[in-house]
Amino acid sequence: MGTKASNKPSSTSSCHHIEALKSSTSLLESYGFLFETFIRSPASDSIKSCDFGAENGGYKESSRKVPPAIKCCECDDSTPRLYACLQCVYFACFEKKHIQEHAKSSKHFLAMDISYGGVYCYRCKDHIYDDDLDKVAGISNNRFFSKLFIVLGLRLIAWTPTDIEIESLHSNPKRRKIENNSSVGLRGLINLGNTCFMSCIVQALTHTPLLRDFFLSDKHNCQMMAETQQCLVCELSRLFQEFYSGSRTPHIPYRLLHLVWTHARHLAGYEQQDAHEFFIAILDLVHQHCKGTNGAASNNSNCCNCIIDQIFTGSLQSDVTCQECHNISTTIDPFWDISLDLVTPEPTSLFDCLKRFTRDEHLGSFAKIKCSQCTVHRESTKRLTMKRLPIVCCFHLKRFEHSIGYHKKIKTLISFTEELDMTPFMSGCKTNDMGECIVTDDQQYRYTLFAVVNHIGNLESGHYINYIKQGQSSWFKCDDHQITKSTIQEVLNSEGYLLFYHKKVLDYE
Repeated sequence: MGTKASNKPSSTSSCHHIEALKSSTSLLESYGFLFETFIRSPASDSIKSCDFGAENGGYKESSRKVPPAIKCCECDDSTPRLYACLQCVYFACFEKKHIQEHAKSSKHFLAMDISYGGVYCYRCKDHIYDDDLDKVAGISNNRFFSKLFIVLGLRLIAWTPTDIEIESLHSNPKRRKIENNSSVGLRGLINLGNTCFMSCIVQALTHTPLLRDFFLSDKHNCQMMAETQQCLVCELSRLFQEFYSGSRTPHIPYRLLHLVWTHARHLAGYEQQDAHEFFIAILDLVHQHCKGTNGAASNNSNCCNCIIDQIFTGSLQSDVTCQECHNISTTIDPFWDISLDLVTPEPTSLFDCLKRFTRDEHLGSFAKIKCSQCTVHRESTKRLTMKRLPIVCCFHLKRFEHSIGYHKKIKTLISFTEELDMTPFMSGCKTNDMGECIVTDDQQYRYTLFAVVNHIGNLESGHYINYIKQGQSSWFKCDDHQITKSTIQEVLNSEGYLLFYHKKVLDYE
């Protein structure tokens, strides 16, 4: 970690990488000149060239004119998505990754979008906001509009709200009401022939906050040829763009269906498929594509930093205890979801299912395990607990029972809550004298419900619908192309097949 030039940063910034750079170079002057030239230039034919001042590391004006169309230094393309390096004179395109290659080779990690003025940090791998840069842009904007008003013969007067206006704004919080009832992100999906299993999972995924942020911020780095149009992750990215474009007309996901059929052959065809199976398949396909590009270890599925593993991967701890010497053998396995049995004695709640899932299980005399300490096979007990919880916990209630010549759906009503505390099911949970887990006020294992998938009907003629949470408290029912307002009571009274919970407090390593 580098040291900053002063103990107190000069601004509020979402990126700590630029603080030292602002102190040691003329970064703000460079940004100001580029913003003035490209964002607030009154006419494209008046764009001036810029020379790099080696003595101060910044841009400065030159009297020499350049063509109005700025081009990429690598491919000579004048695509509108051009970026200017803020640490040297270099213009390059984003779509062909020339600006990314420049950042990697030159170690220059800041670049400005010359169409809108946004700044991208290649160390954070995200667009950033910085108070000082915003002030520079504000000065340029004020100068531009002041000149414009003079040309138009108008007078520009700064406005500050009066006490009465401030009181009126506080007493009429229209913005909050608009946010709670916003329809952005709500969009139906046309059923293409028994594709409700896909629609309900797409709805749940598009309303997963961190996954939405990932795809809406251009973080998918596709390694496939664009001409093939065969990248499932690119199609998911387009799907997120469609969902959050503001359009209310139902979307037809034919490209996604084709790619699912191509990459997951067992889901091909127009027969009804299992929504849970599709959920696991789509996660696996995205994981397989992304783990080689942004994963920590592409050859180790248990050690990956792709977006799927960041959001959905947790780990289960299995403790096998020898009944003779009480030696404990522990293994850790990753999971994307937790499948819960619905068998006799019938559980009545999600909490009961989790208690059953994590209770001690006697393996019996027909399933003896070789004890590493006794060195012989012994009867053992096994217990599963949560070693690490993911950001999104998906609980699969196993309602479909299949055996030889026997198939049925279990319609037992399982109650679940809007808020869920997973503390009692964690490995190493502190217990009282009765052996019960001590629940503390720690928020790190608290979850909130945000999506529910339901199966209506029986095995022969069933249909999937789902409920999704929008904003802080609004719920909507998604039935293929139909989106209708719902309530939390209706959601909690539903049968429940897949339950999606989001962590209330995110911790960063």
